[in-house]
Formats: sequence, C-alpha cells, structure tokens
Amino acid sequence: MTTPSSQTHPDDKIKYGLRSPDADLIKKIETFYVRPRWLFVRVETEKGIVGWGEATLEGHTEAVEGSFEDFKKRFVGWDSANIEDIYQFAYRQRFYRGGEVLMSAISGLDIALWDIKGKTLGVPVWQLLGGKVRDRCKVYGWIGGDKPSDVLEQAKVRKEQGFTAVKMNATESLAWLDSPSALLDTAERLRQVRSLGLDAGLDFHGRVHRPMAKQLAALLEPHTPLFIEEPLLPSLIPELTTLYARTTIPIALGERLFTRQDVRPYLEAGCIDIIQPDIAHSGGISETRRIANMAETYDVGVAPHCPLGPLAFAASLQIGFSTPNFVICEMSWKMHYNAGDYDLFTYMTNADVFQVREGMIDLLTGPGLGIEINEELVRKEDKEFREGKVEAWRNPNWRGKDGALMEW
Repeated sequence: MTTPSSQTHPDDKIKYGLRSPDADLIKKIETFYVRPRWLFVRVETEKGIVGWGEATLEGHTEAVEGSFEDFKKRFVGWDSANIEDIYQFAYRQRFYRGGEVLMSAISGLDIALWDIKGKTLGVPVWQLLGGKVRDRCKVYGWIGGDKPSDVLEQAKVRKEQGFTAVKMNATESLAWLDSPSALLDTAERLRQVRSLGLDAGLDFHGRVHRPMAKQLAALLEPHTPLFIEEPLLPSLIPELTTLYARTTIPIALGERLFTRQDVRPYLEAGCIDIIQPDIAHSGGISETRRIANMAETYDVGVAPHCPLGPLAFAASLQIGFSTPNFVICEMSWKMHYNAGDYDLFTYMTNADVFQVREGMIDLLTGPGLGIEINEELVRKEDKEFREGKVEAWRNPNWRGKDGALMEW
C-alpha cells in the first residue's frame, strides 16, 4: 500500500490529512452486519492496533455502508491519532452535511478511532476525555415491547437482575385523535411498575400526536414517571414548548437529533429536561461529548439513547463516566429486539464488565472502550449476511383500522 512520506507534496497532504512523523496510519476500515440489527466497524492501523466502533442505524444498514465505501477510499493512509481532523473532514468537506446516514457512519469511525487511541496509550477513553467524574453509571433496562401489555412480571425480573429503573413504550399505535380510553391502560401499567419501587421512563416514540400527548401526560403525572420520551415528533418545537409548560414530568428526547446544531433550538426553547443523543448516530464520542457539554450550559441532563450493541453501549458509558450532567444510560440487555441467541453480550469475550449492581455499572478500566470483541464470531455472522442467509433488520410497519399509515 502506498502511504504518504515526510516529503509528501502539499496537495497530497489534503488527501491524507495532517500527520506527525511517528504517525500510526489507518491501514484498513471494515464494516460487519451482525444480528440482531447492528453494524460494527473495525479500523486497523499500520502498527496493528485494532479499534472497534458501531454505526448501527436501525433499518438503514445498506445506506450507512454506502457512506463507508467513501470513507475507505478517503481515510486509509490518514493518521489515526488525529480524531478531530478526521471528524471535521468527514463532516465539513462535502456540500451536504449531517443527517442520520452520514452521522451514523461518522459515529462508527469516530468510536473506533477513540478505541485505538485508548489502546495505543493504554488508558480507557474516559481518561482521554478529562478523567472520571463518577465511579459508576446508572442504567435502565427495557420491559414490554413495541406493543406493551403485561409488564409487571417483566419489571419483577428486571428488579431481580439488579435494575432500579426501567423503560417501556407508552402506547401501541394511536390515531391522530383516538379514544381517550386508549390511554387508560398506559397509566395503569405505570402504576403497577412503580408499585415495585422501580423508577420508570415512558417512551411515546413520536407515535403519540399532539391531541393525545397532552391527555396522556396528564394521566401519567400522578404516577411520577422518571421521564416521558419523544412525547411529540421531532421538529415540533413550539408544540413541545406548550406541552412542557403543562406538565411537571421531565421531558426527554434526542435520538433523532444528530449534531449540536440539531439540538440547539430545543435547548434555546427551554422545552426539554433530558437530552438523549444516540452515540451510534450523533457523531460518535466526539460530537456526543460536545452535545453533552452544551446541554450542561442549559442545566439539561444527558441520558444516552442506546437500544443497540455492546460497542455503542461501552462508548456511551465512557461519556457517562467523564460527563458531569450524565444521569442514566439505556442498556439493551434482554430487550425485545434481541431475540434468540443474539444479545448484548453475544459478541463480547469479557461480558462481566457490564454486570448490573444496584442499578449501576462499575467503571470500565480496560484500555480504549474497555470491551473485547469476538472477531471470529463477528466475521462469521457478517459472512452469512453477505451470502444472503441473513436479511438486514427492518422496523415494523403499522396501519390503523381504516388502513391509514401509523407512526411506529
């Protein structure tokens, strides 16, 4: 492979990026689709250091991989240590910026580069972000599924597993204006879970439209949920501001916001209490940390959204250990998407680092992300996908009784 030398022509430095004399150059960038629905990223350097990242964008695997075809041509030969320069080039040096596809690809590359830097220096990523501000991170587990029903027994299991907080979908699909009786079961489910002494967040999932959202928030308020998530679809900032003024329940959102520029108007409007960037979509560790820092200025907490794989989860915890306004992180262990033999620990060889104790996970102390990946299994899974034996995950499609399309 041809790599730039110390005498590289100035025009070639644009191609290969900034580089120090002892640079460890990016040698290879690979992506792997693994069940249940994750896209792993592997970056290898000329000195043989391997970093892992996650670029999962649920339901859009092929689109993200298209971005990586460009990244492979663009960033092989660049100095792996210059994470910020690579991030800025990937984001800024093209006329169209942002969006879920490009940002998810950037996320996977960015996380892998932080993993490489931590392994190179022999320290966990949180040390590179200024050091730890806590020894443990609080986490929550999912109960119920896309169509919640009997959650009480599942909540009991979560409590036995060591969780002190859970999250569940608030409702099934709702019409723009539905019968108020459709909301009563939600309040009852919350009451049951709270009776166990568990905190519970409710995810409206953007499927509850404005006429119903204010009714549902009012019904839930006596049962003191931990937060309500995406009570309205993203971009409805004036409407969200009105709802915010009507309820005492903390409002959380952010999984469909990908940059500081996306988050800024919500912070300026004062209509959220918790921002939920998904590190696999929101520019990886670099941009997620910047979003968290910006949110702190507005006294807004950070609760990383992460119904994804172990790499995204480990990266989110690295943010949590080093970020003052971190409050809680989503954990996908045994959630409804992870059916069969494919779960959070499937591709790890040191799953014990994610043990939940008293609702929290202890400080990750290993170098880089602090987790070890079973590369042989990852390659085997991806091979089945490339051979057409496994199909990429797609989200459900819902229609109402009248045949009209419903929000998932």
